[in-house]
Amino acid sequence: MTDFDVVIIGAGAAGLMCAIEAGKRGRRTLIIERADAIAGKIRISGGGRCNFTNLDCGPENFLSQNPRFCVSALRRYRPRDFIALVERHRIAYHEKKLGQLFCDGKSSEIITMLSRECEAAGVTIRTATTVTGVENGHPGFSLAIEGGAAVTCRSLVVASGGKSIPRMGASGFGYQLAGQFGHHVIAPEPALVPFTFQNELLEKLKTLAGVSVEAVVGHGGKSFAEAVLFTHRGLSGPAILQISSYWRPGDDITVNMAPGRDMAAVLKAARDRHPKQDLHNILAQKFARRLAQFICDEAGVDGRLADLSNAKLDQVAGLIHAWRVRPNGTEGFRTAEVTRGGVDTKGLSSKTFESRKVPGLYFIGEVVDVTGHLGGHNFQWAWASGHAAGNYV
Repeated sequence: MTDFDVVIIGAGAAGLMCAIEAGKRGRRTLIIERADAIAGKIRISGGGRCNFTNLDCGPENFLSQNPRFCVSALRRYRPRDFIALVERHRIAYHEKKLGQLFCDGKSSEIITMLSRECEAAGVTIRTATTVTGVENGHPGFSLAIEGGAAVTCRSLVVASGGKSIPRMGASGFGYQLAGQFGHHVIAPEPALVPFTFQNELLEKLKTLAGVSVEAVVGHGGKSFAEAVLFTHRGLSGPAILQISSYWRPGDDITVNMAPGRDMAAVLKAARDRHPKQDLHNILAQKFARRLAQFICDEAGVDGRLADLSNAKLDQVAGLIHAWRVRPNGTEGFRTAEVTRGGVDTKGLSSKTFESRKVPGLYFIGEVVDVTGHLGGHNFQWAWASGHAAGNYV
């Protein structure tokens, strides 16, 4: 049996940050990771360049049944704090857009940085190690390890993530532990995930696979202005991923495919200048040709502009600015970037992330019911929640 002050289950962004802070405080710290390598999501994030934070990250960029829960941690560890760590390790980075910061090089630079910080803090990391059970020792905890000796600790931190991207080793183990110790778990659902469609609409959308358009996508009073990508399954792209976190089955979304333009005025002016032109050819000057034809088909309007009334052109413009569509579902956890829902924050301290039910038990990162927007916000939540807990475990 091996004894530690702190054991952290999960070597993702939150777990690594927590371990670094705990180790700096002289706490004998162990990270247990079931995968063969640490930081799997960091490795694949940002197309391999790691969108490690967002300059504009704030509480408004997160969803939770308790929207105020994230405020304390985010205020105590801000994007500039992580940027300072990145700069100290001389990692080159750039702002891509909308405050999103990426490595100039590869995501592995961030992983190497965190590994070195763990080493400097005296943190022990065990990969390819599976925890099969946890018992409360009153005080402390005992962890059963598959094929190995049990591990005991004074503080146990659950940083095992959500259910998104199961090929990276994601599972519901953190939720299982939460339930075991009396915590309520808000049903985990895929978030930041593409939409799928079925039947006739899917067949239409398949013809547009690979086409993208800058748009504003809205639902329930929330909207996001970024690209929409048509796929062979339905809709994806940043704007779609963003709104998916707010969508519920059976709801419509609205897509404005020409934000900032008055398409009714544009089409009427085109009719005055080019009355013999067909509508789909005029639209093809503004959109990809396949999308232009799709708009005409959906609106049920095409032909020479000279033959189209103001009402018909208004009808087309109305569809362009407010295409209402109802997804059949999403691609699920297989492609979801994060998990919505998780351990109910009512049972946790927003200052320390310690359980209000079980002393010495902590939950951080994606396993908690705090879900960030696309663009580096979920990593900032991982850094902030890990840093907060690491200063108290």
